[in-house]
Amino acid sequence: MRDLAAEVGQALLKRQARMVTAESCTGGWVAELLTQIPGSSAWFDAGYVTYSNAAKQRMLGVSAEVLEDRGAVSEAVVVQMAEGALRHAGVDIAVAISGVAGPDGGTPRKPVGTVWFAWAIRDHATVTCLSFFSGDRQSVRAQAVEQALEGILAYLPQETCISV
Repeated sequence: MRDLAAEVGQALLKRQARMVTAESCTGGWVAELLTQIPGSSAWFDAGYVTYSNAAKQRMLGVSAEVLEDRGAVSEAVVVQMAEGALRHAGVDIAVAISGVAGPDGGTPRKPVGTVWFAWAIRDHATVTCLSFFSGDRQSVRAQAVEQALEGILAYLPQETCISV
């Protein structure tokens, strides 16, 4: 995953873009990988670890109504997380992750391994993805981190970005 994080850094640097993370079930793992890369301060701005619903509301502006109606592991919540992080940091791209890593917390509608992602890109539509991962807690989290990084590469606009 370190090579993938380095690839993300190179892509951001090439485009003069900066990014932010908004993580729940991954607990800051994406930010940790990205900041291991020497020179990451040139393209990484901030990482929000919003594990609780209260933190999602307070730090990222996630609506209490959406949390109540849809639950923390939902498309609507990750969209608000990503867009809130993008807005607060004033960068070019944000990735948000919220899921059920296990071993507890799963339901028939949202079993362990359910993870929602959102990539908010300045001046572009926010992209979302629902994934179902298998394995233990560590495995689910690792797969989510990898998909978050791959999504940055996939959705980062090809043109040069300049952060405000």
